[in-house]
Amino acid sequence: MDKYVNLVGRILLGHIFLLAGLNKIAGYAGTQGYMESMGVPGALLPLVILLEVGGGLAVILGWQTRLAAYALALFTVVAAVIFHSNLADQMQMIMFMKNFAITGGLLILAVNGAGGLSLDKRKTR
Repeated sequence: MDKYVNLVGRILLGHIFLLAGLNKIAGYAGTQGYMESMGVPGALLPLVILLEVGGGLAVILGWQTRLAAYALALFTVVAAVIFHSNLADQMQMIMFMKNFAITGGLLILAVNGAGGLSLDKRKTR
């Protein structure tokens, strides 16, 4: 049963990043402009997309899970601080806390690994 719960948890965590990365591709110019308005160089957008799509897929598939989870956790904290630090705005506070909750899940995944239904588990057999 645990291996199925781990798989569902990985899908729920990973899909957030996968969809966010795909949406950034679809709205590239708007995302780049938003990043620049927040003081982040728009030239970093391809790396952000690669991390979100690649990291999201890695988490979902359970491939290089620990590395992907640590990278996404660090990215998520940095994104919270840069983009959601106006804690006087209730919506921004919710987004900030959401990012930290996601980071908590990613850290648990990084420490415990992907579980039985994963590419990581297959390669250790």
